[in-house]
Amino acid sequence: MKTIKIGVILATIATGYVTPLPATAGAIERACLASGRSGASRPLCGCIQQVADATLSGSEQRRAAKFFKDPQKAQDTRQSDNRSHETFWKRYKAFGNSAAAYCG
Repeated sequence: MKTIKIGVILATIATGYVTPLPATAGAIERACLASGRSGASRPLCGCIQQVADATLSGSEQRRAAKFFKDPQKAQDTRQSDNRSHETFWKRYKAFGNSAAAYCG
């Protein structure tokens, strides 16, 4: 199912058509906009949210959103020996690569 969603994202890129953002922002978009980073904009953060919606579950998105405010949490998760942290990190890393390709 995730492969199909990624395919839809890639098809969207190829056609140049981007669907409008929903009225309510997701956890990733809100965290991105609140991050204070100079490159954070509504279109970019919305794009990243679209990739998150296609690649991460809701709970994974909420967990990843915390990394914007506290990057040390990302580092702790990446270095953890906990199997669930490792599984999440692999999915998060794939999300990051997809977001960079789609939104970058």
